[in-house]
Amino acid sequence: MAYKISEECIKCGSCEAGCPVGAISEGEDTYVIDADVCISCGACEATCPMGAISEA
Repeated sequence: MAYKISEECIKCGSCEAGCPVGAISEGEDTYVIDADVCISCGACEATCPMGAISEA
């Protein structure tokens, strides 16, 4: 199951840098995860200082 980023995101970029498959990109208000690319490894969740990432 892919992960998602909530509105708690402060757009710090930690998750994008921590994603081993490049599934995260900067969106308009938050970073977004491409569910088709996400391998559900949880690396992004571990790097988010706001706790804004969870399983979808």
